[in-house]
Amino acid sequence: MTPATPRRRGRPSRTESADTPAARDRILAAAREEFSERGYDKASVRGIAKAAGVDSALVHHYFGTKEQVFEAAVTLSFGPAMQAPQAVEEGPLDGVGERLTRFVFGVWENPATRTPLLAVVRSAVNNEAAAAVFRRIIATQVLRRIADRLEVPDAELRAELAAAQLVGIAMLRYVIKVEPVASADPEQIIKRVAPVVQAHLTAPS
Repeated sequence: MTPATPRRRGRPSRTESADTPAARDRILAAAREEFSERGYDKASVRGIAKAAGVDSALVHHYFGTKEQVFEAAVTLSFGPAMQAPQAVEEGPLDGVGERLTRFVFGVWENPATRTPLLAVVRSAVNNEAAAAVFRRIIATQVLRRIADRLEVPDAELRAELAAAQLVGIAMLRYVIKVEPVASADPEQIIKRVAPVVQAHLTAPS
């Protein structure tokens, strides 16, 4: 009997892995679902590969480690929120607090964008590796762009304080669901929060 050919490590063959752009998209979709349902700790590259219908080696080929797969999935899930800096860039600074607050709560109020965001936040809260990825994305792709628009010496601190205000309320409303914040009219929240965000960003030091 001819001995079986041992499997090679690394990138699988095209026939074995279905190495196509569609396969990469399936991996990302499966990763987002896996992290959403199981959290960062319980999710696995093997489980993601199985859900995507590919070999685990293809997941590593495209994304590397589990942490890198998570970062790619977070970037995809967090995509709508990445547009937050545009709320700062478009229009005068004297209205930036309301524009930014309205944008952020618009993302959270939409079930299509809220669900993947919840998965990201829950993973970041429960796992330090996931939290590190989340912090890096927020810092480089959101807060830095907002700070650059402010053109003041303490712009980074101002942007972080504004973000803390918005993220904290989002956690209470959508993740922990503390009443009466959880069921309050979004417009009422925006009306009360926007001036605080405005002050963080533009009030004199």
